[in-house]
Order: sequence, then structure tokens, then C-alpha cells
Amino acid sequence: MKFLIKTQKDMEAVAANYIKDLLDETEIWVTPQGYSGLVLVDTKDPKAEEKFFEIPEIERVIPILFEVPATLDAIVSVAEEIAKHIREEETFAVKTKRRGKHEFSSIDVNITLGGKIRELTNATVDLSFPDKTVLVEIIGERAYISIAGKEEWKKFTPEKINARKLFKKVTIVQMPYWGDYKACKNFGEKIGRAVQAFEVKELIIAPKEKMNAYELMEFIKGIRTGQESRYQIQKEAYPWKVEKVPISVWDLYQVIRDKRRSKRLLIITDPKGNTIPEVKENLAKDLYYAKEVVIFIGSREGIPRGLFKYADYVLDLAPYMTFATEHGIPAVLIALWTIYEEELRKKGTKGE
Repeated sequence: MKFLIKTQKDMEAVAANYIKDLLDETEIWVTPQGYSGLVLVDTKDPKAEEKFFEIPEIERVIPILFEVPATLDAIVSVAEEIAKHIREEETFAVKTKRRGKHEFSSIDVNITLGGKIRELTNATVDLSFPDKTVLVEIIGERAYISIAGKEEWKKFTPEKINARKLFKKVTIVQMPYWGDYKACKNFGEKIGRAVQAFEVKELIIAPKEKMNAYELMEFIKGIRTGQESRYQIQKEAYPWKVEKVPISVWDLYQVIRDKRRSKRLLIITDPKGNTIPEVKENLAKDLYYAKEVVIFIGSREGIPRGLFKYADYVLDLAPYMTFATEHGIPAVLIALWTIYEEELRKKGTKGE
């Protein structure tokens, strides 16, 4: 039987050598037609697929059920055989990876082959979470076709709750970093990447007192640079539209006055506070019902103690440890998401 093995780029030869050691009566083609990350294996070993999983360099094993010339007619000609593996009550999708030059596109294969399979089986097409996936791997002049079940590892599944349910109502109030200009900019970049990565509602840069304008300028420049770099990655990675996080500057004491008056949930991170397990139950409920969650994070020095009395929670995220400035945002958001998700599952909601 033939298998198409996928690896990280430049790990093909390593995987191939381990395959040679594990399997008898085996032919191996490394980087077929020069395409990296691929190994073609033809073996008579009945336990080959099981043995492949002993090799950590192998990322995916695709058993080849049909091999045909890389033409649209030839690929569609095996539709009847493919249809025997898909029941009417199942959902399916066709996914094509095309390598080389052809007179058709990957989308042409998906539409034409998918339409024929639907006609033969009366099964429903589901491009997001299909029960069966018809994989068409085209390498030059040959097309290798396989049928896979549900993916074991997948970014987006119905079982996962979207973390944006919490983060879209979170405002981060970050004290600016001050001192050396270069350090100010470097810390700003890290904070800019963090707020954009979590796609929070807003970032407020909040000095607690008069500070050097040029140090603040470098800090803000860094935030802009970090945010932009993360935003560009998100635009490429996500199948939905991504917005840039709004960023503003406001005096720290005025922020807490305004947010307190508007009855928002106020959280301050500080080593003098309570640990999350101590307040977990009430905090989870408050996070669930809050219209806005405002989180105050220090920089070089903590949030002034005089503000603690206005906070709903003062949280010590890791007792006997002090976080670096750039770690504050990821640490608190991941901690809060963990308990918020538990609350959503208790209520049987996806947080809509």
C-alpha cells in the first residue's frame, strides 16, 4: 500500500531514514518532484500505519486509496469508488492540495468531485466540520486520493468556546514604561502585540503622574509597531475580519473615577491581592454578567495602593512572584479566561 507522509520542511530525509529502519520491503521517495515536506512510501508491511506513529518527525500519514493521472476527468472517474465510503447520513468535504502546473485549480477539483459525490450519495457537504474528508493530493502529473475521518487536532470546533466572548468586553489600563528610550519602545512593542493578539475592547495608557513626554512618545511608538505587526499576521491567519484595538491615553486616577461611576467590573493585579482560587466562584459570575471588565496593570511599579479600595478584585496571579511588565496582559487574560470558560460551561452556553 502507498502512503503520503507529511513532515516539517527539511525533515523529510530524517523521517525517511527512520521509516527504512522500521519497515521491510519498502520503497521510499523523498521530496517527490522536489516538493519539500513530503515522503511517498510504498510498503507491504501490514502494520506500516501503526509504525509510522513511532516517528515524531512524521506529522501526518495519508493512506492512498486511489492513484490517477492529474487530470480533472481522471480524478472524477473514481467518484463512484469514493462514494462507497460515504453514507447518506454523513457529511463530507473535498479538500485539494495542488502542486505543479495544471489546466484546472484546486477549487475546480473540490466543486466537480464534490458535486459528483453528492449526486451519488445524497450526503450533505460540510466544509467546516465534516464526518469524512476526501483528500486530493496532487504532485505533478499524479493525483493521490484518500478519505479521512474527523480531524483529531483542529483550531476551530463546535466544542470550543470562542475566547473573544470575554476579551471583547475587556479594557486594559496599562501604566506606561519609563526610562531609557530604547527600553520604552521595546516594552511598548510587546504590550502592543499582546493587546492586539487578545483583541481586547480597548487599551488605555494611563500615567499616574506627570512624566517625560519623549519617554511616553517612545512607549506609544512601540505600542503602535507591536500592534501593527500582530494585526498583519491576524489578517492572514483568521478567516474573519479583524479590527485594530482602539488605544487612548488617560490619567490613571481619572480612569478609575470614570469606570467606577459607570459600575464596571474593576480588577487590579498586584502581589498584595487575593489568589484566584480564593475568589474564583464569585469572580467567574461577575465576569459573566459584567458589561465591561476593566483590568489595571502596573509597570516598573504597581498600581497605587490608594486605588485598591475602588476595585472589585485585587488579584495576585502567582503568589511570591512578580511578573515582568510585558507578561502582565497575557497572564491575567489567560487566568480570567480559564475561570470564565468554566462558568459558561456550567450555564450550558457558548457565551453568545
